[in-house]
Amino acid sequence: MIRSQSLVVLLAGCLALPAATLAQPAPATPPAAANPLPTTTNPDPKNPGTADIPVPAQAGAAPSATPTTGPRQTLVATPGDANDVDEVSLPAKPAAILAGRAKWEEAVPSLKAAFQRIEADLAKAGIQAVGRPLAVFAKTDDDGFQYDAMIPIAAMPDPKPAEADGLRFGTTPSGRALRFPHKGSYDEIDGTYETLTAYLDAKDVVVQDRFIEEYVTDLNDKADEKLDVNIYALPK
Repeated sequence: MIRSQSLVVLLAGCLALPAATLAQPAPATPPAAANPLPTTTNPDPKNPGTADIPVPAQAGAAPSATPTTGPRQTLVATPGDANDVDEVSLPAKPAAILAGRAKWEEAVPSLKAAFQRIEADLAKAGIQAVGRPLAVFAKTDDDGFQYDAMIPIAAMPDPKPAEADGLRFGTTPSGRALRFPHKGSYDEIDGTYETLTAYLDAKDVVVQDRFIEEYVTDLNDKADEKLDVNIYALPK
């Protein structure tokens, strides 16, 4: 529940902001029953992609990543200051995308499994992964959340492959964004969301009804004190 409280508040529009605030009130029905939020990822309308993400068959064995020409890059090259909020411009990057849902207490294993699945499929297809993993959070409630797990790739496949077992290709969210760096365990990330909430409230900033987490370091364990995450909020 620690991880859920701030995102539920942020995505439910409960901040003290102007009338055209962040989003609609938290849904009374589970996230899977609600209409998906608009994104820049062009989901397949025949498959909203809210199925649970299965853990890879060889649990615990990380798939071989497609070789790259250098380190995986963040969306914004300049690193953020852990003690400050900065405005950045997010580029639209081609990406492999896998939608899923999870309970709050299962956030890290669910996201980790999704990223492993994407990496394995990219390696099998010979598609080069070049960016750090992203999670775009959309529908939330007190019990859980829906997300799009993304890994940026070198170029969009041509022709673009049809969706296979939920995996599709699209682009990462783009445009003006506020970046809130988080350094520390995932268990403590709620504190960064509280900072984000207070900042938006104080500045009267109205943002889109989705938030992005970019994992600068690998998301392996929720207690990893060396975890480095960029949280992006996109102003309207």
